[in-house]
Amino acid sequence: MIAMNRLLQTLCAASLFAFGAQAAYAVEETPQSIPGGTMVDAAKVKEVADKGGVVVDTRVAAEYADKHIKGAINVPYKETFAKESKLSPDDKFDMAKLPADKNANLVFYCNGSPCWKGYKGAAAAIKGGYKHVFWFRDGLPAWINKGLPTE
Repeated sequence: MIAMNRLLQTLCAASLFAFGAQAAYAVEETPQSIPGGTMVDAAKVKEVADKGGVVVDTRVAAEYADKHIKGAINVPYKETFAKESKLSPDDKFDMAKLPADKNANLVFYCNGSPCWKGYKGAAAAIKGGYKHVFWFRDGLPAWINKGLPTE
């Protein structure tokens, strides 16, 4: 009976540790849609880009310099709350780097579904009056997995 109690205590302690570790690293997943815009996959991103749409990489300059979707422009979304939906007045996104034409097709992306920069950039463009905003939720990892061009 003593051995059984120790086993149960050990299992409970391990479970609490695992749960605590998981909670410490919890990431808020991005949604499956974006109000006022369209969520797209890699094939649609390529189609929009091939037709002259602007692909916007919202990651920091160092990530963009390392590798990005071929032809994408870099307009970093500087967020206060990384990997969370929360917005802050201290967030920065330079809308002046986007095309002046509010009817331009714009595709926003970052590092995939746990990354909120693409979503937040797309939401800022929608709020700023852009009419054709696409959000590539799966981002650069999905693009690379499809073997599509990067630079």
